[in-house]
Parts: sequence; structure tokens; C-alpha cells
Amino acid sequence: MAKEIAPDAQRSAELYQSGLMHQKIMMHKESFWADRAAEGLFAPEQYESMEAADTVVRCVNGVAKLKANDPLYQFKCSGLDLYDFRSHADLGSRTGQGAGSWGWTSPDGREFIAISQADGASFSEISKEGKLIYLGRLPQTPGAATSIWREIKGYKSYVVIGSEAANHGVQFFDMSKLLTVNSSRPVTFSQSDALFWNGLPSGRSHNVVTNEERDYAVAVGAQPRTSTCKSGLIFIDLKDMKNLNSPGCASQDGYVHDAQCLVYRGPDKRYDGQDICYGYNEDTLTIYLVTDKKNTKVISRTSYTGASYTHQGWVLDPQNQQYLVLDDEYDEYDGTGQGAAGYPITYIWDIRDLEKPKQTGSYRSPRTGIDHNQFVHNGLSYQSNYGQGLVIIDVSSIPSDPTGKGVKQVAYFDIYPEDDNVGNGGEIDFVGTWSHYPYFKSGYIVINTIERGAYVVKRS
Repeated sequence: MAKEIAPDAQRSAELYQSGLMHQKIMMHKESFWADRAAEGLFAPEQYESMEAADTVVRCVNGVAKLKANDPLYQFKCSGLDLYDFRSHADLGSRTGQGAGSWGWTSPDGREFIAISQADGASFSEISKEGKLIYLGRLPQTPGAATSIWREIKGYKSYVVIGSEAANHGVQFFDMSKLLTVNSSRPVTFSQSDALFWNGLPSGRSHNVVTNEERDYAVAVGAQPRTSTCKSGLIFIDLKDMKNLNSPGCASQDGYVHDAQCLVYRGPDKRYDGQDICYGYNEDTLTIYLVTDKKNTKVISRTSYTGASYTHQGWVLDPQNQQYLVLDDEYDEYDGTGQGAAGYPITYIWDIRDLEKPKQTGSYRSPRTGIDHNQFVHNGLSYQSNYGQGLVIIDVSSIPSDPTGKGVKQVAYFDIYPEDDNVGNGGEIDFVGTWSHYPYFKSGYIVINTIERGAYVVKRS
């Protein structure tokens, strides 16, 4: 069994703290996507949306057939039905290239989704029938470069939008503005319709996260690494949305790729009620104490066997923080450790002692691909695994068996049929789905993809 290990100081300094591994991955993705763009694979108008009158496409015998005679519109699946698909073009984008996404539910129960594209963020309502109703968009910050990296999280009625595009800063858009939009006249919002903060060294961030309970957002991975905050956690105070400011940052472990920040309510009583951030820091799980934003500290910094690029993770239960699941984005592509065979690995961590977290086990997907983003809700981990599509695994057994032997796949929807004949499930490269949003009370899940657009699916 893999176990927690201290980071290899020399390897960490040479590959990760230097930025060499991150640069290698970014360069591969940019080159790979540039080639695909040159082949016309990112032209959003080529993908056909479902017609408004189309009914739900059931997953029957492992396939959801949107078009009976077109294999590129037949999606391998298990336990999930297709309710809608809208291309990036029909969601207002000229460039396509989808990335992050997040949802908001209005006080009266209406459900809205923000999905990012290389040229901005697109807003839609999900109807009671599971249809995406396009309402408008917020273009990227004027003067910012175009970038596929655009991440979104939620804060009350706002969505928080960050991007790797230079000079983009962080946008805050109030989704309640959509409540009165007539879908027959979608609105292209101006920058004056949003709030803006740019206390970032170059205006870039790799990701954004929020802590709604304590009223702050965090920009992570803000380049350059030589800046004062060293690309760590940069806090944004949201108590007064008209006076956005940064109370401080956490630079102790350098670059943070992604994070989850919560009020601690786990079994480690030393930190009860404190602000904790779980950082996914390229080769480590790094846990921070951030209650005092001007005087943060690292509680622990722990690596694991086969670490290639620690990417993202999520606690199983924010009200009882005993375990979390973590994904390594590059172990499958790099042929490293447990991911060497090309099957996405979900790493299981015991975090009951924040100062001594333990990697206790793992789960291996039954299909080839690369893991990317996952969110846990009611005992299920919803994963966007690039060419694999949306994968749902049952992680409810972990507290009783943290080895992962009881973890199992319960559903999936493969949104990328182009690679159905590659490997045992899909291509081991950066294609397909980037993100999804699984928290709507209706049960609808919106999947945002790089090439095509957004899908709406629901458990069968």
C-alpha cells in the first residue's frame, strides 16, 4: 500500500518549486491544443446542439444515442441519461474551449450555471425539463489575453472568475442579474455590470476558491513564482463587495495549484473552528492554518509514492473532516506510480490528524484516461476525467475502510466519443471534459467540455 512520505527536498526543488514541472505540463497542453485548433477541432459552430423539442436521451445498453446513425453523437454511459447539449457557439462563444463551471440556485429554486470559455463566461438557466436556456455572457476582462484557463467558483449569489490570461484579474458577477433576463434577448454584460479586483502580480491566477462562511475568496497559482506571495494563497476579503481588498497571503509552500478552504470541524481539536485550507501543491498535500490572513502557517506538508503532479481534491464531509480524496493529473500521462498503466487513480487520505495526514489507499478507474477535477456530494465523488467524461464513484465506504477496497464506480457519461476505440476506455491526453457542477437540488449535472460545449445529464 502507498503511504505518506516526506517530500524529496532535492526533487521538489528541482521539479516543482522551480516551476519546471508546471511549465512542462503547460507547454505540452498549449502545443497539443494549438495543433487541435489548427485541425479545426475547436471551431464551436461545427457541433450540433440538441433541438429544444428533443426529449431526454436515455442510456440504453450502455449507449445514449443522440443521433442513431452518427457515432460522434453516441455516448457510452452507465446510469446517466442525457437531457441537453448546447455547443459553445450556441452558448455565445466565438472561440469555444471550455474550462471551469459553477452553479447558483435562486431563493425561489431556479437553477443557473456559469460555464467558462476562452473568451469569457456564459450564463444559462436549467429548466425543470433539464434544458439549458442561454441568457447571456460576461466577456473576458478588456485588454486581457485569451486563455483557455478560466476557473469559476461561487460566493452567495456571485460567481468568482479567474484566468491564466495576463491582466485578467478576478471578476465577480452577481448571478441574480439573470433573474430578469428574457431568453429571447440574451445579454452581453459589460465590465461595469461586474466587480473587478486585480491585486495579482501579473493579473493571472490558475484557480480561484471561496469560503462562503468566512466571506473570503482565494486566488491561487498567481504568477510569477518570484512575487511576494510566491504563487501561494492570495486572500480577497468579500465582506464588502464594493471594497474588495487583500488582507494577506500564504507563501510558505510556494505555488498552490488548487485548494479547498473550510472552517475546521473535524476530530483534531487543536484546530476546532479555525480557518483551514487544503492545498494541492504539485507534489504535496499541504494543509494551512489561515485564520489570521496576515500570519498564516503550514500545518503539514506531505507527499506520496508516485507523485507526479498533485492537482486537486475534496474533503468527503465538510462537517466532519476525517478523509479527503485527491487526484494527480500527470501520473497517467507520465506513466508514474499507480497511474503508470493509464487508469485514473483517486488517492485516499486520512486527515484526522492535520499535522500527520496519511495516504491510506486508492481507487483505480476501470477505464483509461486522465483525472482532473472532482467534487464530493452525499457520499459520491463526481469526477471530470477528460476523455472519460463524467465519472461518479461511491466513496461512502472510506470511513469504514480507508484502503479504498469498497469504493466503486456507480455511473459515468462519456462526452468524448472520438476516442472510444483508443485503449480501454479513452485517450490518455487532455481532451474532453474539464469540469462539472453536481450540486443542483434537481439532480441535473452540467458538464463543461473543452471542445464541444455543455451537457446536462441526470442519474437514471
